[in-house]
Amino acid sequence: MERAYSVFNIKAVNEEERTLSGIATTPTTDRMGDIVDPMGAEFSLPMPFLWQHDSHQPIGHVIAADKTADGIPVQIKLVKTDEPGKLKDRLDEAWQSIKLRLVAGLSIGFKSIEHSFLDDGGIHFTRWAWHELSAVTIPANAEAQISLIKSLDNDILKSIKPPAATGKGRIVRFNTPSRVREPYVLKTIVR
Repeated sequence: MERAYSVFNIKAVNEEERTLSGIATTPTTDRMGDIVDPMGAEFSLPMPFLWQHDSHQPIGHVIAADKTADGIPVQIKLVKTDEPGKLKDRLDEAWQSIKLRLVAGLSIGFKSIEHSFLDDGGIHFTRWAWHELSAVTIPANAEAQISLIKSLDNDILKSIKPPAATGKGRIVRFNTPSRVREPYVLKTIVR
């Protein structure tokens, strides 16, 4: 299975619902030199949301995803349980790590259906079966990020530092599906 990575910021924190929004992938060349075409994704929802690509550590589900030429905005729901045990500990650790931005990356787990090789040695995935999405610590596609933070709890908001301005970016607006409830997502592209 192939993997591609992107960064996400938390748009809204809801302790009871544990829902997040992010960008699963973009058509930007990642740090591995590969390109994953968002329009080539084949998937069904809900999709497993895993912790660090470990299929033995599911933490939730992707409940909404929208293919656009600029990327795939997603909405994720992490699971919560009050029953003590290893599962509760893992789910709480994942939620806290994501909420505090210790783990801020998203990674798609997929299988290539159609691809071609790029001149520089990378692979252009034009059609692919998307099997899972994971929360990861170090993303390869660092350009795909949500810049809009809606309702963070004040302590968390104070702890989040925006990326340093380079003066080389442009803003791209994504139209998101109405079921995600967000009017748009901002993606900063640094060249």
